[in-house]
Formats: sequence, C-alpha cells, structure tokens
Amino acid sequence: MNLHDWIDELSDVLDLDPEVEIDEGLVLDLARVVAHAVERPAAPVTAYLLGLAAGAQGAKPALVEKLAARAQALAEGWERPAGAPDPDDVTDEVPDDTGVDHSGERFEG
Repeated sequence: MNLHDWIDELSDVLDLDPEVEIDEGLVLDLARVVAHAVERPAAPVTAYLLGLAAGAQGAKPALVEKLAARAQALAEGWERPAGAPDPDDVTDEVPDDTGVDHSGERFEG
C-alpha cells in the first residue's frame, strides 16, 4: 500500500468526497518544517488544524496553499525551537546543602 492508496481508503472511511483534491506534498512539507522548527508533536497537530481551517473556509486548493504558507511562515519564525528552554522556567541554582544535618527537622507540606 502506498500513500495514495492510504489517502483513498482513509477518505472513504471518513466519508470525504473522493474528488476533493489533496496536495499531500504540501501537507508533508509543512509537517516537516513544523517538526524541525517547533517540535515533532506540533507537526500532526498543525496538519489537523490546517484541515479544520481549510474545511471551515471552503477548502479550495488556493486557500489551502495560502493557509499552509501562513502556518509555515509562523513555524520558520518560531523563536522557541524544540529543545529550547522555556523562558518562564525558573533557572535559579539550587543551593547544595548535602553537608547539613536535617535529621531532627520537621517539614510541613
């Protein structure tokens, strides 16, 4: 089975019009850019949201290309690529108190 067969079968299962044109290259390119520029889990979520937006707005091929271009531009300009630290994370150094005896102390939580 190849990608085109999968698309045909999936379209049948999802009750999608088999005549609706899908540009799988566009979707795959967008997913690749998003996976590398943002993070891997963002790729399928982006493809899903692109599909929702396209469906809500009429799903004409030119519109899908425009929406995908917007999403790709956002990903390419993403300032928080995968693996980058979250700027809201606290990065204060934790003091080393391994030499302190805490055996008689009580902590309340």
